[in-house]
Amino acid sequence: MAKKKASSDSPGAALVIVESPAKAKTIGKYLGKGYVVEASVGHVRDLPQGAAQIPAKYKKEKWASLGVNVENDFEPLYVVSPGKSKQIKLLKDQLKKADRLYLATDEDREGEAISWHLLELLKPKVPVHRLVFHEITEDAIQRALESPRQVDDGLVRAQETRRILDRLYGYEVSPLLWRKVRPKLSAGRVQSVAVRLIVDRERERMAFVSATWWDLLGAFSKKGDPKQRLDTTIVSVDGQKLPSGKDFDQNTGKLKNESLLLLDEQGAKQLVERIESGEFRVASIEEKPYTTRPYPPFTTSTLQQEANRKLGFTARRTMQVAQALYENGYITYMRTDSTNLSSLAVDEARKLVRSEYGDKFLPPSPRSYSSKVKNAQEAHEAIRPAGTPFAVPAIMKSQLTGEQFKLFDLVWKRTIASQMEDSRGRRIVVTIEGEGCVFTVSGKTIDFAGYLRAYVEGSDDPDAELADQEKALPSVQVGEALDVLQMVAKDHTTQPPGRYSEASLTKSLEERGIGRPSTYASIIDTIQARNYVFKKGGALVPTWVAFSVVKLLEDHLTRLVDYQFTAEMEDDLDAISRGERDNLDYLKNFYFGNGRPGLKKQLENKIDEIDARSISRISLGAAPDGEEVFVRVGRYSPFVEKGDKTASLPEELPPDEVKLGYALDLIEQAKKAEEPLGTCPETGKPVFLKVGRFGPYVMRGTPEDDEKPKNASLLKGMSPDDVDFPTALKLLSLPRELGVHPKLEDVILAQNGRYGPYVKCGSETRSLPADVSPLEVTLEQAIELLNQPKQSGRGRAAAKPPIKVFQEKSPVTEGEVRVLDGRYGPYVTDGETNASLPKGASPEELTFNDALNLLAARAAAGGTKKKKKTTKKKAAKKSTTTKAAKKKTTKAAKKRTAKKAE
Repeated sequence: MAKKKASSDSPGAALVIVESPAKAKTIGKYLGKGYVVEASVGHVRDLPQGAAQIPAKYKKEKWASLGVNVENDFEPLYVVSPGKSKQIKLLKDQLKKADRLYLATDEDREGEAISWHLLELLKPKVPVHRLVFHEITEDAIQRALESPRQVDDGLVRAQETRRILDRLYGYEVSPLLWRKVRPKLSAGRVQSVAVRLIVDRERERMAFVSATWWDLLGAFSKKGDPKQRLDTTIVSVDGQKLPSGKDFDQNTGKLKNESLLLLDEQGAKQLVERIESGEFRVASIEEKPYTTRPYPPFTTSTLQQEANRKLGFTARRTMQVAQALYENGYITYMRTDSTNLSSLAVDEARKLVRSEYGDKFLPPSPRSYSSKVKNAQEAHEAIRPAGTPFAVPAIMKSQLTGEQFKLFDLVWKRTIASQMEDSRGRRIVVTIEGEGCVFTVSGKTIDFAGYLRAYVEGSDDPDAELADQEKALPSVQVGEALDVLQMVAKDHTTQPPGRYSEASLTKSLEERGIGRPSTYASIIDTIQARNYVFKKGGALVPTWVAFSVVKLLEDHLTRLVDYQFTAEMEDDLDAISRGERDNLDYLKNFYFGNGRPGLKKQLENKIDEIDARSISRISLGAAPDGEEVFVRVGRYSPFVEKGDKTASLPEELPPDEVKLGYALDLIEQAKKAEEPLGTCPETGKPVFLKVGRFGPYVMRGTPEDDEKPKNASLLKGMSPDDVDFPTALKLLSLPRELGVHPKLEDVILAQNGRYGPYVKCGSETRSLPADVSPLEVTLEQAIELLNQPKQSGRGRAAAKPPIKVFQEKSPVTEGEVRVLDGRYGPYVTDGETNASLPKGASPEELTFNDALNLLAARAAAGGTKKKKKTTKKKAAKKSTTTKAAKKKTTKAAKKRTAKKAE
């Protein structure tokens, strides 16, 4: 029987407000005709983002730039978010027709704050109810309507306190970074601590000293049966144990325990010769049973980690896909740090275990989980499939996009596995002895897969992973003699600590209680956009700017990047949300201090105290002559420095790869660059080979000349070693004049451009093939290329297709919101305003709300408007002098072409 639409006893229309249009659409399906569902489209009010947003009556106040009146109980100055006025008007108009108002924003602090701000702006005169649900299903909406509550003042105060804290931290500390490190940098309560974690890991890698050791790999088999093979590793020789990687000090590369036997290559090979023809027997067989338990259901953090490991999703991508699944009613609320499941969800999961996997996979009683993470809010539920019964992934495949299905499948399997039986098996260790040496090999047998049948952490295919996890050994007996199949000397080298990935950084932040899982995606985005971190593969690598900023904060504002202090701030915010701590007292202590200096006192006189030169120098050690070598963070790029000698440093070279020897080589190259390759025969000016922040190039002349020096980049694939004086002159000769095109009757030029080498004739351009150099291309080759039709790429007439088009229309222009690929990178437009995407931001991961926020910020800053079409003025006739000059140039070029032909 079909369920009835949710309804209310009160007559008349009710206005329901949610955050997003997608959520509004889904909820609208479950409500009757007596409800109008509208979206606030995210936050409706916030602190001003710049001087342009500060109301005129506050502009002269000392605290105005902060947006927080620190002199009057930290009263925040709220302004309507840019681009939201039209939406607020729509909500006010709908409210006039309503007899009830339901605020159905998300159930976390941010959602509670949005509801409160809506109340402040709309000033309703009708009854107001707060609806809370953690899944968007018909039953959940009905239950919420039956038991509404009021806006939770504790949650609102906690969110407001966090927002004020972040504003005070960011707006007070960032200007210090601008003055002492580099303009346009930012500091943040959680952001700066995350950067410190990444920098600390890179410091460990830089301090790391590798060690190499040798051991033996021995292959044995049952007598006369080489297929019954045991692949072993040596563990001791004549009673003396051999080391493994953990036995070496990572800062010295030396053994921690000198009693261990450290073999070198020669010693290992001599040992092979000594024992390979010896006799070996099975000394012992040790078998131990083991049990592993299922993983708890997903929290925000563990979902981000697993999606990163299994699916390759960034934290932001995971949250966007999860939000779409939630708003369309497929999973429960995706911002949670609880591992709890409701009794209904547990019952449903247990039913599915029985029907999908069988009774033997179902434990006698339900499993319950409690979070081990600091600050977990156990009142919420974990992330699970929405509704009951849970939809089976196979049925959902046609309803979801590829990414949505992958994430839904992940959530479904993890939820079901959490209510399954333990996995049980045996671990077997076989020890083999002979010729004074001991070898061991380990095997593993899974007797009962249990929960692993549904879900293996980090694996896409549980069945394949189960096969990989098992390692069967031949059946042997203690005392049994074995054949030696092979003995191999093997070298090993210790590895530095791994860099953080998005998953491991998220895990580390959560374990330390720093920040909230719901904010990790935006933090990772921000530290990349601010040029503190870049990605190398999946690893997060700090820039030298990050080193400099962390050094400043550690040396001069120590508590602000202290891991424990930052975690305690989250505890305090939780206490405020529960009404256990006064938010005003907390803000006063943080800013003005209480027994220890507050933020304001800590920042006093720092401009005068901090030596920018010292902060921007990171030591690489002393050169052989005893002089110290540094990396310096310059205003525009990093460079290496030894005394008065400097050399540019490639900006995206990982810091742990900048060793002392490499830095000295760069300085030596820079020294050679001061010596000219030769003197240009045409101009009489010196020609140099230089290395700049964007790579090597050649230069004719010097900055001291009256005329600006001419620079030319090296061609793709060309290294500084390939550049001699004749090659440098050829590079400086570009653009090369090849002759005149017989049909186009214009000069053909060969050039090296931003996107590679090409030929040009008038307005016609064609890229050169990879095997043709602009230094050697002939007139005939150029003519043949120009006679061919234009390909996509250089000179393409058609406009590039949009990277992305959002389904929702702009609330400001009512037009399409699109992401386009512009000359200087991707940007978002609503038809009137254009806004560039932040550096490092992925267009594919940009949400509709992100796009609106970028456009609103651009508009508030006096944004870039699309140029209006204007009637072109009739072009003035070209002067006879210009025409004559062009004719003369073409004639001269034709003469040169004819001469070449002779």
